[in-house]
Amino acid sequence: MCRKTLEQEASASSMTQRVLEWCTLRLSEGKPVAIATVIEASGSVPGKVGARLALTANEIFGTVGGAGLELKVINALKEMIQEEKAGGKVTTYGLNKGAKGLEVVPLDSLCGGRVSISMEVVMPMPHILLMGGGHVAQSIAHMCQGLGWEHSVQDTREEFSSSVAFPEARERHCNSVEDFLESENTDSINRFSDILLLGHDWKEDEDRLIGLLKIIDSSTRLGVIGSKSKWKAFSKAAIDAGIDPSRLDEVDCPIGLDIGAESPGEIAVAVVAAVLKRIKNDL
Repeated sequence: MCRKTLEQEASASSMTQRVLEWCTLRLSEGKPVAIATVIEASGSVPGKVGARLALTANEIFGTVGGAGLELKVINALKEMIQEEKAGGKVTTYGLNKGAKGLEVVPLDSLCGGRVSISMEVVMPMPHILLMGGGHVAQSIAHMCQGLGWEHSVQDTREEFSSSVAFPEARERHCNSVEDFLESENTDSINRFSDILLLGHDWKEDEDRLIGLLKIIDSSTRLGVIGSKSKWKAFSKAAIDAGIDPSRLDEVDCPIGLDIGAESPGEIAVAVVAAVLKRIKNDL
């Protein structure tokens, strides 16, 4: 193999790694990612086999060769990612406006080659923030590990947000509710797919609820453990604090599927089942 070919392959491999690292980072931030990969090419084409391009709702990284082909691919990926569902397809493009053949999309190009591109949407795995690190939170964390889901914990008490209590947690926050909320904004909090208020102190959970409703958007689901009377009091406090009443309709309280759960372990089963049900409904 000539030196030029080796250099080209090394460059392509490096770019592939950078695109995959970019995708992994965006997924860790809780963002769906759409990826296009050149899987087959013949004749004169702008992008060689292995070329990759990825995008989120507002960012693009990598390339499948540029020109009209890339614009077509980008538009197709944008349409796919808007659906926010995992899935994919393979499309073959003929780089000539007169290209023919079964399931071939002709392009206004003079290259004359043909390229097949795999396009898929990858959804981030659940990343559950457990606000309050008591028995229920520890049971949920244990179930997350078995499912390959991420979990993090926040508690004002060190012993309930430590590496001993949550050895597999991605993040551990031992701070006041105020300090935690001040360190977050709408973009950063989106790394969590679900936030569960499980605190030992009802006032802490009330402050969490009001503060979170001011910064989260619809991409982060919010749940509160508690009774109907507790939720009624929380709702009044939130409205008095200026929260739009319609935002409260987006909050799950009580959390979890209605299976008559009572013990921490049973509540964890109900909560994780509710998250899993939403995931399956989105597929």
